[in-house]
Amino acid sequence: MSVQSVERALDVLEALAEHGGEAGLSEIAARTGLPYGTIHRLLQTLLARGYVRQESDRRYALGGGLVRLGGIAESMVGVWAQPYLTRMVELSGETANLAVLEGDFVVYVAQVPSPRRLRMFAEVGRRVLPHSTAVGKVLLAGRPASEAVAVFERTGMPRRTPNTITDVSAMLTELGAVRSRGYAMDLGEEELGVHCLAVPVQDGDRVVAAMSVSGPAERIDALNRDHLAERMRKIALDFGHELAPG
Repeated sequence: MSVQSVERALDVLEALAEHGGEAGLSEIAARTGLPYGTIHRLLQTLLARGYVRQESDRRYALGGGLVRLGGIAESMVGVWAQPYLTRMVELSGETANLAVLEGDFVVYVAQVPSPRRLRMFAEVGRRVLPHSTAVGKVLLAGRPASEAVAVFERTGMPRRTPNTITDVSAMLTELGAVRSRGYAMDLGEEELGVHCLAVPVQDGDRVVAAMSVSGPAERIDALNRDHLAERMRKIALDFGHELAPG
């Protein structure tokens, strides 16, 4: 049985998140369909608990109280992901990673290393920009194009290697291709000599994370990408079912 006041408070928090972490009353009302008076009462409770803060222009933003919860939740998701990442390592022979989008950055939250001597590492907790990584492309391909463009405009899409895509239009075309084929590639765009293949993790209709395998370019290129991606998507789907509510 659901509790209506709890559901409404979560609706407000999700509305703020979908507006980039900050929104006015009218934007929250448009997203949630709740009356202004109800939203205001919910916000006062969330303000008092530190889960929302009010800015000087009277807009509302996600508050610092969520950081502690988010950090704990993120670490738990990393623990839950381990058996699924292990399956990806067994499938590919390469290092497997789990990453999420936090603001304008991709954050690696879990990893299972390849058993091979020569292997790739992306340290857990490492933050990178999304445009030069396969996981970042997967995460942004699951968002509206306008949101992706806003991220690119804020980050400036710096060139990491000669292979990095730094043009917004070219990246939007790339994201369209990612959506069509169901996976993304990083072909030495973040680090020369390292290639990566990533697939989305979905909680219902939302892309909430990305799972990837990465390794030396010659080993990744020797794999059948479509076949590997199909099997990786099955693993990611299983993990998404574990994350999904209910």
